[in-house]
Amino acid sequence: MESYHYLFDLAIILLSTKLFGLLTKRFNMPQVVGALLAGVILGPAVFGVMQETAFIKEVAEIGVIVLMFCAGMETDIQELKNSGKASFIIAVAGVLIPIAGGFAVAYFFNRPGMIESDAAGTVFLQNMFIGVILTATSVSITVETLKEIGKLKTASGNAILGAAIIDDILGIIALTIITSMADSSVNIVSVLLKIVAFFVFAVIAGYLFYKFYANWFEKSGKGMHRHSIVVFVFCLLMSYVAEEWFGVADITGAFIAGLIISCTQKTKYVAAKFDTVSYLLLSPVFFASIGLKVVLPEMNVILILFATILTVVAVLTKVVGCGLGAKLCKYKGKDCIRIGVGMVSRGEVALIVASKGEAVGLMGTNFLGPIVIVVLITTIITPILLKIVYKDAEDENSLPEGASGFAGGYEELEHYRKN
Repeated sequence: MESYHYLFDLAIILLSTKLFGLLTKRFNMPQVVGALLAGVILGPAVFGVMQETAFIKEVAEIGVIVLMFCAGMETDIQELKNSGKASFIIAVAGVLIPIAGGFAVAYFFNRPGMIESDAAGTVFLQNMFIGVILTATSVSITVETLKEIGKLKTASGNAILGAAIIDDILGIIALTIITSMADSSVNIVSVLLKIVAFFVFAVIAGYLFYKFYANWFEKSGKGMHRHSIVVFVFCLLMSYVAEEWFGVADITGAFIAGLIISCTQKTKYVAAKFDTVSYLLLSPVFFASIGLKVVLPEMNVILILFATILTVVAVLTKVVGCGLGAKLCKYKGKDCIRIGVGMVSRGEVALIVASKGEAVGLMGTNFLGPIVIVVLITTIITPILLKIVYKDAEDENSLPEGASGFAGGYEELEHYRKN
């Protein structure tokens, strides 16, 4: 008999994320924190009244794709170009320092008398893998928060976006290097070539789509609703090709698709349409699904101590690492802190990395509990910290000079998003 329980799940998720979002707003926190907490409370970590189904997982995946697609459309291309070199330096610092910090903490705890690991890999590779997990950045949490507080189109916001995309690529390389040492079937050269090939493909596909779309479809001026369908198809294809053909995260393909669409004349119309869909369905399901993934295993005193120290290190290494990278690139002190904080969230990305390590014997099951705690805490505190570090930026223009913003219907939509 066909089950319609997924309809009930959707209703509960949408209602709970909105209620908790309004509750966190009462405490001057971003509503995305409430959405995350709703998933944790409904999921196996607290009450266990809901679990992540295949349907929720797939809707959530579409949700994060649309979220990053919208972020791409709302990104100022010129500002992103200007921050390209800085984003690379920030990303490199935001990868190397967390790896070192994670390795140091694991080196101290991963030994007899402390935490007995049941992983098959060597102790050195196990410790390095803990560091690799800390390199992960879930930019989707930061993007939603910056959109909510109106700071996505700032210099620091663009630097965070650019650094997060590069961080994702560097994280893939670091993960591949470590897993290739434990699994001979992984070829690091092949992975690097695929990454380069993807960006070559993205440039060619973007140019061809832009020429076709701008020169023919946009000029036709007929059927405005068709524009949304065409660009969504392009977004989904770029996401699919990135993940399936080149092994690059699907959100990277979605973000690049958004950047390409941002150069077209119908950006304002398309962005408003997608923001509505994301707000009504996709984003709440995505953020709730992160909370539904959280399963807290039994913890002893040593594991709790390890989780606590690793959480502190996870936060500090991103703030210090990315902040230092930003400082080297002549960003103001406040922007350096904002960029560092924007890279703190680990979210679902770290959970995916951890699962890959467990599959190839680089992380024991007894380390999974502390990792889940690190992911949960960094994901929840990032929106809170972002609200704090941007609190004194109310008088700053959230749009770089010369950048085009969305007005009219989009401003009305933002009014409903905030209420």
